[in-house]
Amino acid sequence: MYNNSIYVIGLMSGTSLDGVDICLVSFNKSDYTNYNILYAKTFGYNKIWIKKLKEAVLLNNKQLDRLDNDYGKLLSDYVKQFINEFNISKVDLISSHGHTIFHQPNKGITLQIGDGKTINKNTKIDVVSDYRTQDIEYKGEGAPLVPIGDLDLYYMYKYCLNLGGFSNISIKDKKNIKAFDICPVNTVLNHYSNKLGYPFDKDGFLSNKGRINTNLLRKLNDMSFYNKLGPKSLGIEFVLSKVIPLIDKYIINPEDVLITYIEHISDQINKCIIPNSKEKILITGGGVYNKTLIDSIKNKLKTKLIIPKKEIVDFKEALIFAYMGLLRVKGKINCLKSVTGATKDHSSGRIFKN
Repeated sequence: MYNNSIYVIGLMSGTSLDGVDICLVSFNKSDYTNYNILYAKTFGYNKIWIKKLKEAVLLNNKQLDRLDNDYGKLLSDYVKQFINEFNISKVDLISSHGHTIFHQPNKGITLQIGDGKTINKNTKIDVVSDYRTQDIEYKGEGAPLVPIGDLDLYYMYKYCLNLGGFSNISIKDKKNIKAFDICPVNTVLNHYSNKLGYPFDKDGFLSNKGRINTNLLRKLNDMSFYNKLGPKSLGIEFVLSKVIPLIDKYIINPEDVLITYIEHISDQINKCIIPNSKEKILITGGGVYNKTLIDSIKNKLKTKLIIPKKEIVDFKEALIFAYMGLLRVKGKINCLKSVTGATKDHSSGRIFKN
């Protein structure tokens, strides 16, 4: 098996700032959909890095370049720690999503920091990074990117739903797939949990104490983004400029905000699922651990939700970026026009070699 496998480290940092997910995946050389996650770990950010990443939108171009390099150094340090901790002897490739600072595809703007050249230089391992830029150049949304993995690795599910900083969904029909961002999730829930002195709403404990504000719920559901047909994607700009200002117009306690926003999330997810669908829905991402959120989704959908083993819940995106990196270095398509709205399917990501 050793000689018949390609070993790829996948890195993912989400907008909820809970850390960098890293996994080592072995892919069978003759069938990339035959894979194993060998090791996986999340490296949490310290307070300094959380502050840097939160405030990055305020930086000028020169400062962003410096942050790009510094963050690339941080990622390479995490990779080296990961390799040492698990005594890993063979890595063929590192595939890094980076951390999104800007994402405004309507303006032709997207930026994921974590300079691939820096990671390559510090680890002496080939690197693929910067997956979104090329898709934007091809007039796409640059997002979502994980549907290629949903299509190839999770072909047994019609629906793949992710509950991270944002929720996104892949919907498959035989060999075809469409996918889009649904709404913000942990980017908003964490913001209002912070107001109560908690980093996040553990197990949905805080939201479970709240009462739904029907006026706020109606206004959230009426936001114009939800009337757009896909392809469509969201960035932190939407949260900061639209969602939080709308919520903060209402003088209600944070617990009520949390339960109201959870109701909003499940409303928007419900709109994406065919009524009375008998198909199973695979759900992954940090939002899976919010019991109040999952109960709200279950009550609306009346469909069987499949929550996989913890390894897949936590590391599915890092796994798929490992897969995307492998496709990229092999010159195979990893970005789908049916998902992003680009002018063509393509093989995206910048390659940095020794």
